[in-house]
Amino acid sequence: MAVSRSRRPRIAIVAAVAAVGLTVGLTTGCDAVNKALDCVQTADAIADSVTDLQQAVESAANDPTQLEESLNSIDQNLDKIGDKTDDADVNKAVDDLQQAVTNVRDAVKNGDETPDISPVTDAAGELTKVCTP
Repeated sequence: MAVSRSRRPRIAIVAAVAAVGLTVGLTTGCDAVNKALDCVQTADAIADSVTDLQQAVESAANDPTQLEESLNSIDQNLDKIGDKTDDADVNKAVDDLQQAVTNVRDAVKNGDETPDISPVTDAAGELTKVCTP
């Protein structure tokens, strides 16, 4: 009888440790999935902003403010992704896209009414690729 009494607390402790380990594992797994979904959703929003940017470049003569609004939208979405991930590939894609946006912004400031946005499009495609789970 003494053996069964000492086993019960051990079994309870082992069960508690296993439950905590399982909970931590599931929480970590869900957190990773949530981060991936956030990345995909934000990358999708960036893709929409890039489409808006393309249209803004095409109609820059009619409304130059659209170009700036599109660039600002991309910047805001990049900040969202950068704050939510520690993935090296995602961070590199975010940095590359940020640099491409900066280059377009600089070109516009220097008087280019139809800047080359293909680096923005390429970088946004890469970001979408690395965000896909």
